[in-house]
Parts: sequence; C-alpha cells; structure tokens
Amino acid sequence: MRNTIGSLRTWFHGHPLIPDAIFGGALAAASVPFAHAAHVFGDPDRLRTPDAMGLGLIVAGCLSVAMRRHRPFLVLFLVCVAEVALAATGRNPSLLWLVTLVLVYTIAAGRGLALSLCAPALALTGHVLSSAAGGGLGGWSGHLLMAVFTASLWIAGRSVRLRRAYQAELRDRARRMERAREADTRAARAEERSRIARELHDVVAHHVSVMTVQAAAARRVLASNPDGAREALSAIEKLGRTAMSEMRSMVGVLRTDGTPAERNPQPGVREIPALVDQMREAGLRTQLWIEDERGTPGATGASGKGETEETGRKLPPGVDLAAYRLVQEALTNSLRHAGPQARAWVTVRHEPGELAVQVEDDGLGPAARDADEEVTGHGLAGIRERVALYGGLLRIGPRDGGGFEVNARFPLKDA
Repeated sequence: MRNTIGSLRTWFHGHPLIPDAIFGGALAAASVPFAHAAHVFGDPDRLRTPDAMGLGLIVAGCLSVAMRRHRPFLVLFLVCVAEVALAATGRNPSLLWLVTLVLVYTIAAGRGLALSLCAPALALTGHVLSSAAGGGLGGWSGHLLMAVFTASLWIAGRSVRLRRAYQAELRDRARRMERAREADTRAARAEERSRIARELHDVVAHHVSVMTVQAAAARRVLASNPDGAREALSAIEKLGRTAMSEMRSMVGVLRTDGTPAERNPQPGVREIPALVDQMREAGLRTQLWIEDERGTPGATGASGKGETEETGRKLPPGVDLAAYRLVQEALTNSLRHAGPQARAWVTVRHEPGELAVQVEDDGLGPAARDADEEVTGHGLAGIRERVALYGGLLRIGPRDGGGFEVNARFPLKDA
C-alpha cells in the first residue's frame, strides 16, 4: 500500500497538469451551489439570480487553476477581470476569491520577487474593485481578512520557493563535491601509480644494472680468476637479496587483505656512502663528498673503498628519499653508459635553506645514454618528478669538459 501511494505521488509530481485540473474541477463543482447559496442568503435585491453567463464565468475562472503553473499571472489577471465583471453586473463571484489566493501562492512559489510582489497587489485591487462595483465597499473587516489571507499565502509561497532553492543548492553542491571527490580520487590514483612506478624503476633498474655488470665481469674472469668470479657472484647474490627485500617491502604496502606489511626504513642521504661502495664494487670509480652548511666535509671517498663520516643533519623524509634515489639513478646511468674507464663524483651539500645534490662523470656524455633512455624508459623522468614534487630545481645535461651531470637543489622549508 505504501509503495502504491509513493508511486502515485511520483506520477502526479511528473504530471502536474492532472492534479491541477482535478483541483480546478473540484472548485468549479463547489462554486455553482455556492453561487446559489449566496443569492438565497444574500441580498436578493442587489444580487441577480445565477444564470448561464454568470455560472459560465465562475466555472471558467475555477477551471483556469489547471493552467496556474504555466501562465499564473495572466490567469490571475483574467480571474480578477471576471470577478469585477460579475460584481458590476450584479452577480456573485462565488469562489473566484479563493482562485485568486491559489494563484497568489503559485506566483510567490514559482516566480521571482518582483513579479511575486505584483500578484498580491493585483489580487487585492481586484477584490476592492469588485466590492466597489457590487454596490459599495461595505465593512473593512472583510477586506482586512482578505488582505491577511493574501499576505499569508504569499509568505507561504515565498517560503516554499526559498526552501526549494536551498534544496537545489544543496543538491548542486553535493554533485560538485562528488565530482571534485572523483577528480581527487583519480588524481590520487594517478599520483600513486606514478610513485610506485618511480620506486619500482629506481629499485629494479639500479640493482639489475649492477648485477648485469657483475655477471659480465664474472663471465670474463671465470677461467683465469676463479676467486674474482666468486667475489662477483657473491656480490650478485647480495644485490639480489637486497632487491628482493626492497621489492617485498613495496609489495607489502600495496596489500589489501589486512596482512601487515614489512616496514623497513626508506633509504636516505645516510645510505649514499653504502650506495657509492656498491658502485665501486661494480667497477665505477666514484668519489663522494658530503658537506654541512659550513662547507666542512662530512663524508669523503676516493676511487677505492674510503672511509665515510656522516654529518648527522636530519632532513625531511621525502627530500631524504628523493636525494638518495637521484644519486642512485644518476650513478646507475653512469655505470651503464659512461664507459669502463669513467669516473664519477657525488657531492651532497647542506646549504642554508636547501640541499644541493650533484652527480658528475667524465664518460661518453649524453649521446650514448639518450638512445638507451628511449628504449629502457623513465629514469630521468622519474628524477624530474621527484625534484618537482618538492619544489626543487634540476639540471640534467652535458658537463663542462665532457661527461654528464645531474644537479638538483631541494628547498628546506624548515631551515
């Protein structure tokens, strides 16, 4: 039963002409006996007996309620004219005053403020003119009561209009928020995919590149230097375990089954000396400097396995990881493209308000690596994204005197 009533209500809401026509018909049906009752109980000398013309105007005025949603102001004007005409010819207007109240409410609820203010003025003017045309204004109590009814229905109509406007604004705001939420979700997913792609590239490309170089070295010396080949294979095993550990940590973060993920700390500037040692073991002669804000060397390294000391300067976690990944990618590219006799220099400086990271080599330059970047992917693009994410400045290109250079500056907002 409740579902049936709800369906009928929805259907009537989608076809407003039908309930309006029913309401107009009910008013027309009630207006005929009301006109006869007014003649019987009223002043028979002043009011004429209801005839076909008078009843026709009354019925037409009542049935015009069916058009109240389309031309309400025009209908109100015509009803007021009919009311004045009936009163001027000695006929009782019957229920046309009720039709004017309905039309005032309709205009107030569906039209702008200026037009809605004209509706009660027109209705009251028609009522006063019909009273004057019918033989005199009479007592003011009836006119005051009509004014109160008109004002009350006008206020009710304006309240309905304001409530509808408020609800429409809420719905529109909800739609905008939903679209904004969907856009934010898509942007967050795209950013997360980009971040995962950068991490996967940085982890896999670096370790696989070093393992490839170590495997090639082991193959060359396998017959002549078994101990050297054994050391190279041990280094490959160590790098493979490290790569698997980092991959397991990344995959654990992506789990959605509630299984706790491994929370290994992310690498940072403090791990750069160990990274440099890896590159030296792979055959890239590398030097490292880490300086504090006073320019005092905090970490140094030579082409061999030099000792390192850390400055202890604490960096924001994101900048710390980005600096490490930048050095990792740059040294990996130098190992792959600079040539067997190349040297690399890594400089990390803690300057006032920023962190400067520079990686240089004296290898074959950008020509050898451009072609390979087109084939293998997104290493340099990942560096650019990381630096841009933290508002840094980046220069990638040929180095003065030959070779290749990656130079980045990260702002430290808490400095």
